[in-house]
Amino acid sequence: MKLSKLAAIFKALSNEQRLKLFNMIYYWNKACNHKNHSQNKCCGVEKAFSKACGCLNISRSTISHHFKELQTAGLITSNRKGQMCICRINEKAIKEIKTFLE
Repeated sequence: MKLSKLAAIFKALSNEQRLKLFNMIYYWNKACNHKNHSQNKCCGVEKAFSKACGCLNISRSTISHHFKELQTAGLITSNRKGQMCICRINEKAIKEIKTFLE
């Protein structure tokens, strides 16, 4: 991974609220991966936007901005299905960060 891409990732994570948001999404995804996917659902990660608003106690517009910054940095992917926002961690970016830090 290019250093400029890593710098963008670390810049995105340098905001405390974004770091909290990313951490929540990361652990929601981990919990999802450990459960049965027989219903093709992902354990509440579909409602990550609404859950994040409640957990972080910040406005929807601020959460939306943070989601966009995390997505632009390549840390998450986000798809809308109606009013639901389905978020996934970009595992490739996580592996490349780990490789860089080792």
